[in-house]
Amino acid sequence: MSSMESLAQLEVLCEKLYNSRDSAERAHAESTLKCFSENSDYISQCQYILDNASTPYALMLASTSLLKQVSDHSLSLQLRLDIRNYVMNYLAARGPKLQNFVIVSLIQLVCRITKFGWLDDDRFREIFKEATDFLALASQDHYLIGLKILNFLVMEMNQANSAMTLSLHRKIATSFKEQFLLQIFQISLTSLHQLKSEVADDLRRVPISLALRCLSFDFVGSPVDESSEEFGTVQLPASWRPLLQDPSTVQIFFDYYKVNDTTVSKEALECLVRLASVRRSLFVEDPARSQFLSHLMSGTREILQTGQGLADHGNYHEFCRLLGRFKVNYQLSELLSVEFYGEWIGLVAEFTTKSLLSWQWASNSVYYLLSLWSRLVTSLPYLKGDTPSLLDETVPKITEGFITSRINSVQPSSDLDNPLDNAEGLQDQLESLPYLCRFKYESCSLFIINIMEPLLQAYTARSRLPAPGDAAELSVIEGQIAWMVHIIAAILKIRQTVGCSQDSQELFDAELAARVLQLINITDTGGHAQRYQELSKQRLDRAILIFVQNFRRSYVGDQAMHSSKQLYARLSELLGLTDHLVLLNVIVGKIATNLKCYAECEDVIDHTLALFQDLASGYMTGKLLLKLESTKFIMSNHSRENFPFLDEYRCVRSRTNFYYILGSLVFMEDGPIKFRTFMEPLLQIAVNLEASADAAFRTDAVKYAFTGLMRDLRGIAMATNSRRTYGLLFEWLYPSRMPLLLRAISLLTDEPEVTTPLFKFMAEFVLNKAQRLTFDSSSPNGILLFREISKLIVAYGSRILLLPNGTDIYARKYKGIWISLTVLSRALCGNYVNFGVFELYGDRALADALDISLKMTLSIPLSDILTFKKLSKAYYGYMEVMFNNHITISSVLNLDTSTFVHIVSTLESGLKGLDTGISTQCASAIDSLAAFYFNNIANITAGDNPPSPAALNLARHIGEFPSLFPQILKTLFEIIIFEDAGNQWSLSRPILSLIMISEQMFSDLRAQILASQAVEQQQRLSQCFDKLMTDVTRSLEPKNRDRFTQNLTTFRHDFRAK
Repeated sequence: MSSMESLAQLEVLCEKLYNSRDSAERAHAESTLKCFSENSDYISQCQYILDNASTPYALMLASTSLLKQVSDHSLSLQLRLDIRNYVMNYLAARGPKLQNFVIVSLIQLVCRITKFGWLDDDRFREIFKEATDFLALASQDHYLIGLKILNFLVMEMNQANSAMTLSLHRKIATSFKEQFLLQIFQISLTSLHQLKSEVADDLRRVPISLALRCLSFDFVGSPVDESSEEFGTVQLPASWRPLLQDPSTVQIFFDYYKVNDTTVSKEALECLVRLASVRRSLFVEDPARSQFLSHLMSGTREILQTGQGLADHGNYHEFCRLLGRFKVNYQLSELLSVEFYGEWIGLVAEFTTKSLLSWQWASNSVYYLLSLWSRLVTSLPYLKGDTPSLLDETVPKITEGFITSRINSVQPSSDLDNPLDNAEGLQDQLESLPYLCRFKYESCSLFIINIMEPLLQAYTARSRLPAPGDAAELSVIEGQIAWMVHIIAAILKIRQTVGCSQDSQELFDAELAARVLQLINITDTGGHAQRYQELSKQRLDRAILIFVQNFRRSYVGDQAMHSSKQLYARLSELLGLTDHLVLLNVIVGKIATNLKCYAECEDVIDHTLALFQDLASGYMTGKLLLKLESTKFIMSNHSRENFPFLDEYRCVRSRTNFYYILGSLVFMEDGPIKFRTFMEPLLQIAVNLEASADAAFRTDAVKYAFTGLMRDLRGIAMATNSRRTYGLLFEWLYPSRMPLLLRAISLLTDEPEVTTPLFKFMAEFVLNKAQRLTFDSSSPNGILLFREISKLIVAYGSRILLLPNGTDIYARKYKGIWISLTVLSRALCGNYVNFGVFELYGDRALADALDISLKMTLSIPLSDILTFKKLSKAYYGYMEVMFNNHITISSVLNLDTSTFVHIVSTLESGLKGLDTGISTQCASAIDSLAAFYFNNIANITAGDNPPSPAALNLARHIGEFPSLFPQILKTLFEIIIFEDAGNQWSLSRPILSLIMISEQMFSDLRAQILASQAVEQQQRLSQCFDKLMTDVTRSLEPKNRDRFTQNLTTFRHDFRAK
């Protein structure tokens, strides 16, 4: 405390740290006080503060500083035990007088120390006994502190910590679970019984919270995703069986649900949700399971009868989750065997119907109820026996109630937070509906048609009116029809036969589908053709697109056509749609209409293109599309005049997708003539751009035309998946169009809205996916292509480096640099260029591209490289290619030593990052560098050829900076030993290469690591190091590498074993 004049001054600073509204004041206080949490010499000062400070904020500083010290520093065993014992005694002596937030912070500190020392010394495990000692004291305050210690102990043990490896966390959590968790849960139940009456509500919150934490524990080493129904079970150990078979266990949570405190009642329901999800096999005998189920149903029946507590939204939601769990974990036959099942199912049906009526309030909770009913329905065919399920009477009412509630939910002014705009929420709501509808499909489809028909008639009538009429009324009609279309789409998504034959299901599908297909013609006729700006119209068209997607998957295609004769026969009678080809023509016509009319609605355009892409990507549907007149129209008239969305800036991303789809269709047919015909509009744009004067390139019209062309070409390049199709595009582009690209990059280097689409197109164009860039053995095309790439990179790099750094440096500079690095990396590792040719014939294309790209990377600070994720990936991908493929001719080794060391240190920083992909790239680059040193310098014998200039440069760098390789080797070992790296195989490669360079370097590191470990562990760890090099020879042959990798895996396991 020498830096502080007095404790009072420190208390003032703490007050400012936690309470001041002035950010500068808070920052000053934080920087002044951070020494307490960063320097272990201040631990005794923290104890002094706890003993003598009078304000809670000073106590809070001491507690949180100690917590950070314990989490971030490797403190000695005795010091950790001393801190733990001191804090426990402090809580016993002064705990009742402390502020709650100070108590919580001190308890967190004790629990963190306990977890970190759990496997080091059994004295840490005495916390359970000490917590129970608190419970035995007469003081209510001490009782609460004891419960809170147990509460935070369970939470700490269940929660992974960044300062601890995941495997160690699981080992500690498993040990704690087996030794203490059941006892702690029993304590929570005992406390719940003791505090059941005549205590304050806030006192009840602690034991109910403790019970919930126990039931939420990670019992199997994989956390439960509570939002998912896939898991559905809580894997309690068998030792918990007697507790769960005791009726009072379930009953106490139903009793606590009845208290007035909504926090307590909600957590009681959460406990019941987990109890209802306990694994079935926990109950060895069926009667015990039935009794447990009966108790749960009895408790929920009482809540359904009284409605107590359900006015609170939290309670309501958890209660719906509880009901939903019944069918997740129990069979329908088991529910039926409960004597009051009939009354229970009636109450649940009534509750569901009421919930559907209050859809706005219960929209997120209804999902669980509908899920329950759909599971009941789907299990009905497997039900044996004659006991009535009563689903025949209840399910149709619930289905009709759901549909009616969606129709009634449409309001005239429902543009904000409209459920039709929430795709994820819609899917959740409609997920269970198909099973309910198909349960009694005939009556359900008739119900839907009876709602749909008047709406269609009203909508058709509005289309014929000369004037628009009441816009609010029309938007309500469109909203209601949109809901009906979504419902029909959901039904047709799943073809399932329950209760009636396949043929009759198809007939009902046809009846419903006919209404929507009929609607397609209405939406774009008369007055409706003028309403594409309206949100309600856009929602309706999105619903139609989703319907078409689902209908297509079930009923379009050769196989579907043959197995769906009843459907097409009925559609032929109703609408004249005789087969799927006629139907496809209607669908593609709708796609063309949307692309023409929705110029300013990006959402509808994206949905439309997604449908178009699905159709084009299917082999059969793609072939069928080419036969359609509507498809031929789109492919022959893909200009801005016919499809205005191509001219809209907000839809620029959609252009690429549009031309990707068209390109896929064009390439399905052989023949360069069709391709050249298709490219005519793009050729005309390119010719016009080439004719523009340099000054005109800075005008918005020219820039937009050029960037549009680049996006279109990128889409077409994405569609080339074979040598033949790529050749067509290459011949169109090279050599006549390439000067245009070079001219644009030279004139508009400072315009990222131009350079980004250009480089993104080139990144796609040079990517050798599916070996599409395979030229004839006598063809120079690969070399010619790389020369063009080099010209672009050099033109861009030489100019961008001269530009000043603006306010948004990422958008103005870094983005263009990382995309250009991606272009070069893909070209360098594409395997279609023999790079030795360039040096052989004195061509500077390769050397210039590598030089300027290296200068671009060196212009970016390492902090910025690590901050921007995409820049990081491109930079490290480029470095991997440079070190792996071009180290002998690369400019990296020709740099001065300080710059070379800087580049290699960036690779070391990449190793330490959280991104496994980047870490692997860095390991690969370091391995290549170390292997080059080993093969060309360290392992040279008499009679070998003299070292190359590149090898001599590397030797000079290492001579001037000898700690470079040892530092990297140390970093790699620390990652292997102390972290849970997912790319251990990749990291093992550079470790062996570095060890091979110098055995002395490895011996020094070994001694350094052993010295940092506890004395009693050193002999065992030394043996681990001895085994590491067993049967490993001094070579980098693949077999030797694999042997070392196996040894390293064993070494890591043995080293980390306690």
